[in-house]
Amino acid sequence: MQLVVISGKGGTGKTTVTASFAYLNKESIKVDCDVDASNLNIVLQGEDIESSQFIGAKMAKINKGKCIKCGRCASVCRFDAIKDNQIIELKCEGCAACKVVCPVDAISLDDEVTGETIITKTDAGILSRAEMIVGAEGSGKLVTEVRKNAMKYQKDNELVILDGTPGIGCAVMASITGCDVALIVIEPTQSGLNDFKRVLSLIDHFGVTPLACINKYDINEEMTLEIEKYCEDESVEVLGRIPFDPMVQIAVNELKPIICYEKSIAGEAIKNIWEKINKKYKEEIV
Repeated sequence: MQLVVISGKGGTGKTTVTASFAYLNKESIKVDCDVDASNLNIVLQGEDIESSQFIGAKMAKINKGKCIKCGRCASVCRFDAIKDNQIIELKCEGCAACKVVCPVDAISLDDEVTGETIITKTDAGILSRAEMIVGAEGSGKLVTEVRKNAMKYQKDNELVILDGTPGIGCAVMASITGCDVALIVIEPTQSGLNDFKRVLSLIDHFGVTPLACINKYDINEEMTLEIEKYCEDESVEVLGRIPFDPMVQIAVNELKPIICYEKSIAGEAIKNIWEKINKKYKEEIV
């Protein structure tokens, strides 16, 4: 079974919940799909045992020895990535239009390294993650590669817990495709509800079972009730409410999952949510 934890935007507490789940089921495989801002490893820590470069794009290169400076490449480039017969790398999309029109075959498309995939051995089990180069593209492809790497370590029906990407973009689609269950972490605000609706429509499209939890529910209990009513209307089970807890900030500063703090009310709420998920998981594999 594959469980992905996602949210409509960053900063909702998605990774806080995922890191807690990781410690509550140390036998599971963990995947950090948020390749643009990977941070699950900061909490889980551990030792990197495997890494490899990821080729996620193509980059045009001009052979100055062959170039006759006709300017055809610059005229056909829709991204303004060619100036004075030189490639502006940050603008090049690797579309190959310049290569096609070059009359002397002076342009090639070379592989571009856009990130690095990493396997980390943590106290909470194996974590598959990646570090994307700043400004690089192809995050969806990188997420797919990170998930493939994780599957090499999966045994039988072993649970896979994925820290998904926030929003509804390509990386999110790559995070939820093929998953069995998606837990959506929601903040009790109007924008939080709107974000939830967008994410829910995406999950429905991919045929993934949606579940929900409301983080910091007590900062706006009126909106919490509205979200729960919407979930009821859409037949989405709300597994629990996580209260605002100042100890979360302490946990973040000390690089520990919030469930490690016995007096944490947020930690207790997350444990209760996990118990409900764990029960569903056990029923799934029977």
